[in-house]
Amino acid sequence: MDRNRIAAETVEYCAELIRFDTTNTGDDSSRGERAAAEYTMGLLTEVGYEPVYVESRPRRGSVFLRIAGTDPGAPALVVHGHLDVVPAQEDEWSVPPFAGVVQGGAIWGRGAVDMKDMDAMMIACARDMAKSGWRPRRDLVLAFFADEESGGGLGAKWCVEHRPELFAGATEAVGEVGGFSTSIGGRRAYLIQTAEKGLMWLRLAMRGTAGHGSAANPDNAVSHLADAVARLAAYPWPVHVSPAVEGLLRGTAELVGIGYDEDPGTLDRLLDALGPVRRFVAPTLGTACNPTGLRAGYKANVVPSQAEATLDIRPLPGQHQAALGVVEGAMGERGSVDPIHIGIGVESPFDVPLVDAMAQALGRADPEGVVLPYMLAAGTDAKSLAELGIRGYGFVPLRLPSDFDFTAMFHGVDERVPVDAVEFGAIVLADFLATC
Repeated sequence: MDRNRIAAETVEYCAELIRFDTTNTGDDSSRGERAAAEYTMGLLTEVGYEPVYVESRPRRGSVFLRIAGTDPGAPALVVHGHLDVVPAQEDEWSVPPFAGVVQGGAIWGRGAVDMKDMDAMMIACARDMAKSGWRPRRDLVLAFFADEESGGGLGAKWCVEHRPELFAGATEAVGEVGGFSTSIGGRRAYLIQTAEKGLMWLRLAMRGTAGHGSAANPDNAVSHLADAVARLAAYPWPVHVSPAVEGLLRGTAELVGIGYDEDPGTLDRLLDALGPVRRFVAPTLGTACNPTGLRAGYKANVVPSQAEATLDIRPLPGQHQAALGVVEGAMGERGSVDPIHIGIGVESPFDVPLVDAMAQALGRADPEGVVLPYMLAAGTDAKSLAELGIRGYGFVPLRLPSDFDFTAMFHGVDERVPVDAVEFGAIVLADFLATC
């Protein structure tokens, strides 16, 4: 294993991947992933591999590569990234968002952390396996998915439904968002994502009686819907500490030297101890619900017969039906609730050999670090893989400066990742893949 080569190539490939504008707008105006996929396949083909390219729609492509392990009886491991990125408003940035600029010790650009850094690590590790001759213990299925930023319907979910044979024999997967470091109580802690909240994008429709705007109308669809949406936005979702969140908060309590309990005051102190990572963790203490759109009417003096809204609900694993019941109760008999996109919440155990292998690889690179679990409030392609019974974990190892606000980089302006963090991560990922 040539660790120096892996580190250097990862930085090069990350910057180059950023230069492919793979903006995903969530509709037919999306640019598509094909050019970045072809670049990825070229790097893999160059060293003798035969990657597979699949398209769900023209230019919406994903890349797969299966690397045989030394133990044919071991279950396969999926290692996945995504090639698409969210839009970037160039005039808000300090550098062009798709220039792949390397300056000030960082790689800048849309996708630097979400998640072309991991894509680059995967490519560099695979190329070094071919060049140096080392092999993983178990089969690796490297997947570079399309469309993650819009729920995976044209990427991971499509591949699971239409090409399940690509994942044959796989029982576990690693992808985003985990493995990054943060400072807790003066110690460097690496957070392994073992769970993620579900998501429900819902369309609400409220019926009423149409009429002239000058007349009293007690059956006004707009006001009925406004009342329902206001109740949902203010609904007091109960606090629930899941196993992943409890593991993180107990570990945090130990690092900062306070006793753990689930009193609101104690929980708030523990969240504060996480620093900027609080932004990721606080929403995992319960279901979240945000109205995201309203539409009604066609003329100022006409009361419409129907009004519509959209909701983004993020329930904890296992709480989808309870959350849906709250929404249906708020809408009542006049309303209807229809899904736009549903993603299940997932939770995987922390005390397993795969996580042990992550911790050992991190420990060899950073003996002073500690490893803790956490739950992601957003979603990843792990939701789609879970439909095949594949347990998902977030592991993109990055050793970050204590003052670097990593959570602000996701979908943020001036997205960037430190060069030395990427180099560290590539070496740790290679070590992990060689031993897991």
